[in-house]
Amino acid sequence: MSKEVPPYPQGKNILEGKMALVTASAGTGIGFATAKRCAEEGATVMLSDIHEGRLNEYAEALEKEIGRKVYRQLCDVRSEEQVDALITAAVSEMGGLDILVNNAGMGMTKQLIDTETQEWERLLDINLTGTFRAMRAALRYMQGANRGGVIINLSSICAWRAEAGQTAYAASKAGVLALTRCAAMEAADYGVRINAVVPSLALHPYLEKVSNADFLQELIERNEAFGRAAETWEIANTVVFLASEYASYMTGESLSVSCRRA
Repeated sequence: MSKEVPPYPQGKNILEGKMALVTASAGTGIGFATAKRCAEEGATVMLSDIHEGRLNEYAEALEKEIGRKVYRQLCDVRSEEQVDALITAAVSEMGGLDILVNNAGMGMTKQLIDTETQEWERLLDINLTGTFRAMRAALRYMQGANRGGVIINLSSICAWRAEAGQTAYAASKAGVLALTRCAAMEAADYGVRINAVVPSLALHPYLEKVSNADFLQELIERNEAFGRAAETWEIANTVVFLASEYASYMTGESLSVSCRRA
């Protein structure tokens, strides 16, 4: 069992000429790692986030790193108006939209019996309905003027593996998988591919800040075959693959990026 992290990959320009939008992509998590890897593979990228200061900070940091413009747009995925404006901005500012990565989401650890209805509704509104809103807005463009594109939705291993305290979160992420499968069948005639990525545990500073360190370590020891959590960029690599022409015959699939034992 190896606990060593592999070398960071070098870009091969497999997304050259593509326009990519990643939601909830300002920060230290999978969203920013995905936007960064898309940019490193040649894509023009737009970050979106609910926090203006953080959005500007990370967009500017990525611009410095890649040496070209990174677009940005505030968006709360709970708002239909803001989501529609986000897709409109992506198309108008980048000159098109080829790739949408639905990364916006929230977690919650709570027993079902203790979960308030408002907590349940808020989590589903962000994780599941927020994904629906963004897909709908993007598909109106991809199935119309663009006649093609790729949508990648972020789910979770909890959608497949039972975890006490994850009832609401798991239900929302399982819903994302069903949404992905059915929408993919509707979009196929328009040359649009829709897939999902199912990550296991990926550690990053924000998660470590809001989580119990002993609990995270227990999850790693109990579930992770490599004896370590994933790096955020390892999850992002799979998103890049699905966004590329290497995955041209994949749609409606849920691709696990996990060594976690189900």
